[in-house]
Amino acid sequence: MITGGAGFVGSHLSEYLLKKHHEITIITKKSTKNIEKIRKNVDIEKINVENFAKLEKSIVKNKPDVIIHLAGNTSHSKSFEDPIKDLNSNTKSTLNILEILKQSLPNCKFVLGSTFVVIGRPSKLPVNEQTPCNPTMLYGVNRLSSEYYTKIYNQVYGLDTNIFRIPNSFGPKEQVIPNKNAINYLIYKAFKGEDITIYNNGKFFRDLIYISDVVSGIETIIRKGRSGELYWISSGKKTWFYQLANL
Repeated sequence: MITGGAGFVGSHLSEYLLKKHHEITIITKKSTKNIEKIRKNVDIEKINVENFAKLEKSIVKNKPDVIIHLAGNTSHSKSFEDPIKDLNSNTKSTLNILEILKQSLPNCKFVLGSTFVVIGRPSKLPVNEQTPCNPTMLYGVNRLSSEYYTKIYNQVYGLDTNIFRIPNSFGPKEQVIPNKNAINYLIYKAFKGEDITIYNNGKFFRDLIYISDVVSGIETIIRKGRSGELYWISSGKKTWFYQLANL
């Protein structure tokens, strides 16, 4: 079961796992445009993960072996515009799933998708799994809370859980909105032959990772991830934005 399975990462993961002959249930609240090619070969349930009763009914009915939880708000600005909604989407949804598994499916593996935003401003680079987290955005706080719930349900109740964090991923099917994913937006502008505007002359860097590498990383965690562990899925390289703009 993949929550947010019609989103950017979720749609690519769904396609990949389907090729590996897994049975896939996709939970999505939005358009299924990203999964049109595979929609006949997967089960699709239109559920908002904030609707806890519907989500519980689906999980208990489907009895998945693995849940990859990718659904939730990913907009930094929206987390400030509607903090309660962000809390429900990014934190309560995770806690709700963990409670369902504790009570009804204790043998189901749970994999939580998280983000580099939980780190905040690191005191030194590169970051790793031991880097202290000091999020500066509500979105990061709610994602980090989800991570802690996931760890605690592993430690206290013995659920088989993993967490992964990704930095700036890019590739097909991502939305091209300025405040959604700057990397994809710049690529799209260049593809259209339009002028590219970058902040501060591009004198800042990010860890960029292509979507297929994200997907293979998630599959590796599903197969080999040690119970209770946190993993980074990243390139481990820094790319300056002016380099990206030149490319």
